[in-house]
Amino acid sequence: MLNNQLHKKWGLLLFVVLMVTLLVACGSEETSSENASSEEGEKSSSENSKEREIDHAMGTTTIKGTPEKVVTLYQGATDTAIVFGVEPVGIVESWVEKPIYKYLRDDLEGTKLVGEETQPNLEEIAKLKPDVIFASKLRHEEIYEKLNKIAPTVAIDQVYEFKETVKLMGETLNKQDKSDEILTNWDERIKDFNKKAAEKLGDEWPLNVSILNFRSDHARIYFDSFAGMILREAGFTRPENQQSDEWGMKLTDKESINEMNADVFYVFMSDDPAIKDNYKEWTNHPLWQNLDAVNNDEVHMVDEVIWNMSGGIQAANLMLDDLYDRFDLEK
Repeated sequence: MLNNQLHKKWGLLLFVVLMVTLLVACGSEETSSENASSEEGEKSSSENSKEREIDHAMGTTTIKGTPEKVVTLYQGATDTAIVFGVEPVGIVESWVEKPIYKYLRDDLEGTKLVGEETQPNLEEIAKLKPDVIFASKLRHEEIYEKLNKIAPTVAIDQVYEFKETVKLMGETLNKQDKSDEILTNWDERIKDFNKKAAEKLGDEWPLNVSILNFRSDHARIYFDSFAGMILREAGFTRPENQQSDEWGMKLTDKESINEMNADVFYVFMSDDPAIKDNYKEWTNHPLWQNLDAVNNDEVHMVDEVIWNMSGGIQAANLMLDDLYDRFDLEK
């Protein structure tokens, strides 16, 4: 009888000790978890309140934390914001295919329009209370100070500098990893195209290219433009008379047609009757018939939005897709 009572007491004591140990362990785990959560919260809070100095084409701007409400004042920035997973609260109207380029419409349905790229509406921008504004020196130098009073404003130099837009957006939005990923993927695609084009064309590669644009009263040759930059990266060359760092060349006299000469022409123009009539006049001229690209049946019409108007990383990849297709290369 005595032994049974002792066994019961010891058993009860062991049970109590075990329960206390478990409770202490659970309490310790909860405390540890709470501490970890607290540390993560403090770290996140610290990241969100951290100030960074962003160097850009218009100077240096202080950005606090991770901006969420973004206004984009040029087409390339609007294009690029979507790749970063950001839907701007305000954008400027597109140049053609108004009010938003067709390839961007699904991602920007209902987005507020704040005027034109060359004349944004400052009052409408202010109403949106943005955290940051993306601008360009080319378009907005004169109103930069006014923009900067509405919200911290960062800018690239030329609107077609799509890589600079990616870099600036990555730094400003605190998404440098995403920026690096976007540009790495681009570099890999460019190298792949270059390699496959060289393998397919052999001694004919690289091709000499002219980028042509026709207006109602003249023609243009674009040099270091959006499309020009991409073609150069993709391995194409330009004729010797087109090696200038200027935007390009404006031709008003058909006697200057020989300035266009190259192995291949990529031509874009608006869908306007007056422009089409002018194109017919230029291409029916005897000098046009003597050009290498014409004789080699290498005159190609391209999409003016993708090849010229947009200027963003999405458009750059769509242009590269076009080149893969034209050369019948596997993407």
